[in-house]
Amino acid sequence: MADSAESRAAAPAAGQDWHPERYAENAGFVPALGRAVLGLLAPRPGERVLDLGCGDGVLTEAIAAAGAQVVGVDAGPEMVARARERGLDARVMDGRALDFEGQFEAVFSNAALHWMTDHAAVARGVARALVPGGRFVGEFGGHGNVAAIRTALHAVLRRRNADPLAVDPWTFPTDREWAATLDEAGFRIDLVELFARPTPLPTDMEGWLATFAEPFLNALPEADREAVRDEAVDLLRPALCDRSGHWIADYTRLRFVAVVA
Repeated sequence: MADSAESRAAAPAAGQDWHPERYAENAGFVPALGRAVLGLLAPRPGERVLDLGCGDGVLTEAIAAAGAQVVGVDAGPEMVARARERGLDARVMDGRALDFEGQFEAVFSNAALHWMTDHAAVARGVARALVPGGRFVGEFGGHGNVAAIRTALHAVLRRRNADPLAVDPWTFPTDREWAATLDEAGFRIDLVELFARPTPLPTDMEGWLATFAEPFLNALPEADREAVRDEAVDLLRPALCDRSGHWIADYTRLRFVAVVA
């Protein structure tokens, strides 16, 4: 299975590279805040769990510590390598083409699904990966997530005659859209909720953009990227930076629990 999974690996979102050290510095809040979703999963000793979009394996490791038999998959080879350094079974795989059939009691995903453009394909793959009665538990960016940041990035690209829609890597559905996607894939929905979660950044907006916004910046000549980033930061400062200089990202999250028939 591992060889087959590797053969079906796909590159991360176009123009987006994942650097574990940079991610840990600028986005350590992602796994920290994901522990609330881990509580909804409530992994049990001995059960088989797939961590979809495992990143560097921080939460995958927590699932394993609960006694579950966990496999992590992610589209970023560097992140998978870091997860393997933790002693985890982690594989490079495209979430839209999961290579599993009835192998897991649960699939968990935190802060990853909005990077996977074809949500219908993801949901169908998760359904195939689960045994009957298996659960799909997760959280990701929902409609309105990072709306100010996204608007600023679109604006600075348009000023340079670049098309932001062609490089925008994110898909942020409404709760109704996501519920419909799960229903069509054969899930019974136990929970779908959309909620605002303003998120303090551990560094600053420059760090956030360097970590998450490469597809936008890489659409421009390298010589222009620093100026474009700085322009986006200036646009965002009045809305997202407080008087003490602390940045708060305008996150909106979509949390769910569903069970496959």
